[in-house]
Formats: sequence, C-alpha cells, structure tokens
Amino acid sequence: MVNSKDLVLTKEGAEGLKAEYRRLIDIERPAVIEQLQAARAMGDLSENADYDAARNKQAEIEGRIKEIEAILADAKIVVDNKKAKDVKLSNIVTYKDLSTNEDITVKIISSVELMQHKDSSGNDDNNVIKISNVCALGQALLGHSVGDTVTVKVAKPYDIEIVSIK
Repeated sequence: MVNSKDLVLTKEGAEGLKAEYRRLIDIERPAVIEQLQAARAMGDLSENADYDAARNKQAEIEGRIKEIEAILADAKIVVDNKKAKDVKLSNIVTYKDLSTNEDITVKIISSVELMQHKDSSGNDDNNVIKISNVCALGQALLGHSVGDTVTVKVAKPYDIEIVSIK
C-alpha cells in the first residue's frame, strides 16, 4: 500500500474506485454468499472444494472492500486544472523523445489508479498511454511546461521535450 500522505487520485480514479466498491458490495458480495449457501447445502464441508473456493473468493472481496475504503478515506482528490501551464497529475502530455524524434502521448495518473488498470492494456479510448506519477517518466514530466526539455532518469537516461499539455 502507498503511504497515505502520498496517496492522490484523479477525479476519474476516485469515481472508478467508488464504482468498483459499489459492484463489490451490491453484486460480488451477494453472489459469493449464495455460492457459500449452495456449497453448505452439499453437506460435509471438510472435503468440499466449492465451499473452499467460495470462502477464498469471499476473503478476496472483503479484503478489496476494506482496501478501497482505506484508499478513499486517505486519498487527496486532485481536480483537473486545464488552465495550468505546468504538468500536473491527470494531465495528458505529448512529448517528443529526442533520441527517436517520436511524439508520444501519456496521461499521468496515480499509482493506485494504475493498479486498477493492470488488467487492461493501460491505454484509454484515444490510445493515450497511462503512466504513474511515481515512475521515472511521470516524475520527469511533473512540474514542467510546454517547450521544456527534461531528462528521464533511468538506467540509460534520455531527454524529452514537452510538446503539449491538456
């Protein structure tokens, strides 16, 4: 878990967590309770694989519910500031990789939000790559403005130029 003082979410990320929370409470939890009841009705629980699987699923759901509650209680919600001149969390940034001359567009989101997207490609509908605010590229972009050239500090550092901020 991320240190609570560093926990930030975009508005979209918070809404996504709230939607996941509602799905877990309203759909997933009742479904697993039904599975447990059906498995109990089969008799001997000591060798009942369906019961064991349902208990494991219930533990996962309850753990995730508690995790979401803690995140939402501690997180600072960052409001989109489209008029900002420097890169902030939730901005969509196009930059030019100066080693390849390639333009790349990314959206900077919190690491918590990025974990929500781990099962997907990490791209949104506009083929914008989502990156964490704590990764080397995210840290290099934050606080800089259009036209700035910054160095991404990785094993083999490279320079980029910020082309646009939305």
